[in-house]
Amino acid sequence: MSDAKNMAQSQSYAADSIDSIQRASSAQQKDTPVAVVSSAAEDDTSVVPADKVDERKNGFLAYFKTKEFYITLALGQLLAIANTSTSTFTTLLGEEGWAIPTFQTLLNYIVLTCIFTPYTIYRYGFKGWLRVIYTDGWKYIILAFCDVEGNFFIVLAYQYTTMLSAQLINFWAIVVVVVLSFLFLKVRYHITQIAGIVICIGGMGVLIASDHITGTNGGNVSSGHQLKGDLFALLGASFYGLTNTAEEYFVSKKPVYEVLGQLSLYGCIIDGVQSAIFERSNYHTSVWDGKVGGYLTGFTLCLSLFYCLAPLMFRLSSAAFFNISLLTMNFWGVCIGIKVFHYKIHWMYPIAFVLIIVGQLIYYLGRKALAEARKPWLGRNQENGVTGLFTAKQKIQHVVPAGADPHEHDPERPPAANTSAA
Repeated sequence: MSDAKNMAQSQSYAADSIDSIQRASSAQQKDTPVAVVSSAAEDDTSVVPADKVDERKNGFLAYFKTKEFYITLALGQLLAIANTSTSTFTTLLGEEGWAIPTFQTLLNYIVLTCIFTPYTIYRYGFKGWLRVIYTDGWKYIILAFCDVEGNFFIVLAYQYTTMLSAQLINFWAIVVVVVLSFLFLKVRYHITQIAGIVICIGGMGVLIASDHITGTNGGNVSSGHQLKGDLFALLGASFYGLTNTAEEYFVSKKPVYEVLGQLSLYGCIIDGVQSAIFERSNYHTSVWDGKVGGYLTGFTLCLSLFYCLAPLMFRLSSAAFFNISLLTMNFWGVCIGIKVFHYKIHWMYPIAFVLIIVGQLIYYLGRKALAEARKPWLGRNQENGVTGLFTAKQKIQHVVPAGADPHEHDPERPPAANTSAA
């Protein structure tokens, strides 16, 4: 009898224990979503490192308080002068009766290949370099093709039109860049950026008006040749717009030496084949002397400098600002042309130059500290981008240095052993 009573008590205790366990489990399940929601809320409200960098400079003129702003302006004018110099040498070559546009740019690709391809192999190792060709080669081939054809048509345009007229291609290149960046890179332009672009284009309009008033366009060119040259310049501008937008994307995700090495390597091949097919007769009819050699050397050095600096500009700013910076080429072209081609400068030219510079200043009104260096396609913290000179990711890592790598390399392609020790 007592055994039955004890057994009943044991069963009662077991039932109570099971009920208490079930209640505790139910309470835990009810509490778990709250904890998850609370944790998620904390993650949503946590400060993004990139935002912390942006907030270091406050106000409507925040970007004007950074050294990167002044580097961007200076770099833009240096690029404009370098590009104007290449235009000047191209015009001088045309006056000497030398007309092999594809071969002219081939020398630039050879110089860049000799510099950047060996360095890429050194950084990645030969197998790593072959892996770049295997995985991304087709992308760089398209980039190189657009670049080669852009150079080809603009150099060809200088043979049929004037230097000042051909330099107006920058207007159409801006349109191409803005449209492509908006559609494919998801770039959204602020009202001040649009206003800055419009003012810069207005400055270009003043240049055109001054040429119309004075009746000079930088040379004596027949209307038929002028039209052909302008069409070539327009086609070249379209290729330039494609190249600039694509190159901005590449240098934000890849090291500069990889992009320039691959671009120049495939550029050599495409340019060389095109020159051999279409310009064989020009090699015999063109003039070859010391003066032509000097002009070719000057052209190649200036264009190589331009190619080396352009990726840094794309990282600091954007393809759009890169192109509006080049609008001052017309002013620098006239300054050079006064001495070299005996141009006469009109009083409206300085006004146009000031308008373009003012437009560039307005372009960056209201921008934060990182400005356009913070690319929208790289993620909130630029985690999908490369760490390198003038990248936003490098500045962000100074704020949150944990795990930062001081060396520039592709995050999807770790550096070879010969750089890991550093």
